[in-house]
Amino acid sequence: MRDLRELTRKRGLLLIVDEIQTGVGRTGKLWGYEYAGIEPDIMTLGKGLGGGVPLAALVAKENVSCFEPGDQGGTFNGNPLMAAVGCAIMDTILGAGFLQEVQARGAYLMKELAALSARHGLGEVRGRGLLVALDLKRNVAAKVVEIARGDGLLLNAPRPNLLRFMPALNLSQGETDSMLTMLENVLLRAAKA
Repeated sequence: MRDLRELTRKRGLLLIVDEIQTGVGRTGKLWGYEYAGIEPDIMTLGKGLGGGVPLAALVAKENVSCFEPGDQGGTFNGNPLMAAVGCAIMDTILGAGFLQEVQARGAYLMKELAALSARHGLGEVRGRGLLVALDLKRNVAAKVVEIARGDGLLLNAPRPNLLRFMPALNLSQGETDSMLTMLENVLLRAAKA
């Protein structure tokens, strides 16, 4: 294994980005870092790369890689089946118009969440592509998640006042509308609880 400290001394700053949640089309671009106008030396990938199966990757430019083939080990290392899944996912994401559709679906979700937020006196809607958050302005996210789960709607609350939406990249407008209807019902019930 090459000495990473020596590489960074020679090159200056080593830029590593974590694309586990934001990569593979989640934000409407192939990689989330593209919005920042940067180019990393190393990326970590997961979640979207496997499309629901256990697959992760560490990708490094050749001039900064400190690994030799076989050096890196881990739970989600590739094998022939997982590698085939990852290739199929990348083929789909890179297909004509796919990322533009993710952007359009995300814009629709954000627009509809903003309208719902206005109706219920909630906060900001923010995000990119299909990685979106809704500020509830109150620490009721856990209650909202609990009520929603009982209705068959799975939500994520990374903070006490925040809901995060990370739907499948190929969801339809009808599925989005159904989720929004369910969410509105949940919010009304949570307000009474």
